[in-house]
Amino acid sequence: MPMIHLTEPQSMGELAMITSLLEGSGIPYMVQNEHMSSLYPGLPILNSHVMVDERDRLRAEVLLSRLRLSVRDVSSQL
Repeated sequence: MPMIHLTEPQSMGELAMITSLLEGSGIPYMVQNEHMSSLYPGLPILNSHVMVDERDRLRAEVLLSRLRLSVRDVSSQL
């Protein structure tokens, strides 16, 4: 199956959380430009891109949506 674009993390911390979540769920992934974004922060063209197999896209999107909901819920309680 071909790899497709899943998301574009905005920081190294977000990338670490996403890859950890994918690994823990058994979803194979690949990160393009993983180290370039840390060398030149703030340049959108060099942001990391998380790729997953096309067959895993739906499951990965559900996991990421749960992660984003969790983060949103915590910030709304402040």
